[in-house]
Amino acid sequence: MDKPIARDKLTKYEKTRILGARALQIAMDAPLLVDIDKEELEERRFQPMAIANIEFEADVLPITVKQPMPKKKSVKVRRSSSSTNQEQNTEDTEEREEKEIIEEGEIMELANPEDEEGGEEGTAGREGSEELQ
Repeated sequence: MDKPIARDKLTKYEKTRILGARALQIAMDAPLLVDIDKEELEERRFQPMAIANIEFEADVLPITVKQPMPKKKSVKVRRSSSSTNQEQNTEDTEEREEKEIIEEGEIMELANPEDEEGGEEGTAGREGSEELQ
């Protein structure tokens, strides 16, 4: 089970989120969790944020915060001398691949219907479309 977090362990963002959520509840006519005199409410001008702060200081808010903590793990990091060799190999491989792509691009050309074998099959669809016009 998670242990409850003490109020002084909350970050300013968590505290603000809790106060904002509770102030919204109070603004929507939620019952107050602390008995506050009418004089004190008038002094605070019935502001939901001020009332939420009073409840927060009284530590009666039923809002919980889960703070996931990272697992402590230590790893030694060393830079190996082979990393420079790997960088050089990567550059050589990239250059080789670029040359292959360029050569393949020169070989590939757009296909012309006249160049295809069995020309009647390729032109049958076009001839039919000309008849519709």
